Amino acid sequence: MRRRRFTHLAAAGLAGAAVPSLVSCGAEAASAEVTLTLVAADYGDLEGGNGSQEYWDGVVRAFEAQHEGIRVDVTVHSWDRVAGRVQDLVKKGRSPDLAQIDSYAGYAADDLLYRAQEVLTLTELAAFQPFLAAAGEVRRTQYGLPFLASTRMLLFNRALFTRAGLDPQAPPRTWAEVREAAAALRDAGVNVPYGLPLGPEEAHAEAMTWMVTNGGGFTGPSGGYTLDAEANVETLVWLRDELVGRGLTTANPATTDRQNLFDLFTRGQVGMLNGTPSLMRDAARKKIDYGVARLPGPDGPSRATLGGTDWLMAFRHNGHREEISTFLGFVYRLENHYALAERYNLLPVTTAAADRMRSDKAHRELWEFLDGLPEAEFFPVAKAGWSRTSQEARKAVGAAVAPGGRPERVLQTLQRSAEAGDQPRNG
Repeated sequence: MRRRRFTHLAAAGLAGAAVPSLVSCGAEAASAEVTLTLVAADYGDLEGGNGSQEYWDGVVRAFEAQHEGIRVDVTVHSWDRVAGRVQDLVKKGRSPDLAQIDSYAGYAADDLLYRAQEVLTLTELAAFQPFLAAAGEVRRTQYGLPFLASTRMLLFNRALFTRAGLDPQAPPRTWAEVREAAAALRDAGVNVPYGLPLGPEEAHAEAMTWMVTNGGGFTGPSGGYTLDAEANVETLVWLRDELVGRGLTTANPATTDRQNLFDLFTRGQVGMLNGTPSLMRDAARKKIDYGVARLPGPDGPSRATLGGTDWLMAFRHNGHREEISTFLGFVYRLENHYALAERYNLLPVTTAAADRMRSDKAHRELWEFLDGLPEAEFFPVAKAGWSRTSQEARKAVGAAVAPGGRPERVLQTLQRSAEAGDQPRNG
């Protein structure tokens, strides 16, 4: 955990490239000094000075310089800890004013959150890409504010492909070709032929990425959970037998986190993996010769991919609605939000920022990720029990694909738990 508090520091003191061109439409003052608390997840990468604490520090400095009477206290945690930290604070009656995590619906179901329309103007609400705004709704009322988005594509190391006798311009198009390429990479001495992060950091995301390429997923057309669907079982069985069982991944994917594999990819030690836009940025900085392709499916390149959106939510507990509204309006201004997406090489959530990125040739590599976003499959974040379900999936899926693992049993257990957690709450 890292924590820092800023009080009325000059906007000119922004550190490094934290938030270029931060703007505001004028100073606003609260009637009395208020300190907002924000708990956020860390998007930090390999380069020093680019973590989320540094990002929020810059935002707060610029904001406080123009909004006398409102202070913002930001605490940043790693992704595998941040949701638990917010849960602990809520249980202790110390809810933050704002949280930036991956699930909001449970708090909305408990009537702990402001509605989006209570903390953003109609103009600000209309700025979100519609399909992302809709994903923030519970029973047709928006509570979750999209923060950043991403999709997944296959990233592969061209130099390692060449070493293994593979065509560096022809990435795998099918699951069978993934297995064959990974075997060639292993035989050529590549440390990690295929990166399969099924550790607690993001096992649910990696599993769902594979599932959607096989026509599966966590929910079906009706919105109900389908974790134990035949297509999902088939997917995990294939991973267990054809990748993990053949020694084509790390020794134990169940203990391998995404960031660890991303770091190894940028060091030239991973042949291929399902990657995000931010990984391209890190690989380019390390001068890795990489390629990007659509996700392989059982019979050819998949049109489906995983879409990810992180969420900002505003808690009612402290009663700081006006100050929260002022701060959120600042965060989501076009220049500020675009600077955030640029900093982490992720996809903006507002239409204007997405249009700006699409028109900027410097971000050409992100255009295909942007193209996939409207049709991507997203986590069922509007379900009240999703936070618990995702935590359970993070812990269980890795063991399911270990040698001797039982994918069907693991998914059936997750299905029963998810259905129980999705029952209407009393009161």
